[in-house]
Amino acid sequence: MAKNPRMTLQTQLVLRALLENPAKARYGLDLSQDAGLPTGTIHPILARLENAGWLESFWEEQSEIEKTDPPRPRRRYYRFTSGGTEAARLALAAAYQGGAASARLRPAADGLGG
Repeated sequence: MAKNPRMTLQTQLVLRALLENPAKARYGLDLSQDAGLPTGTIHPILARLENAGWLESFWEEQSEIEKTDPPRPRRRYYRFTSGGTEAARLALAAAYQGGAASARLRPAADGLGG
């Protein structure tokens, strides 16, 4: 596997959407809607996750498109690799722990001044 991707909030939202059903292949627009992010944000994240070895992608079969009315463009689907699901869960847990720790270290904004 390549270097772990940055755990931005957007990356975490995409991973959470994928982890709702880790065995299911998902396409960009579907993930975009579940994560609440624009497709222009989703696709670079999916590419980084694929480069890291957490996801694999494949194109929809032409025969599936022919069944749609009206016809639509082919979809690129993404799903976790064999080790990707566990890597995503561990990364989300670490990001959550890091966020909780930094929240405890930040002073409260109570207007008392410093």
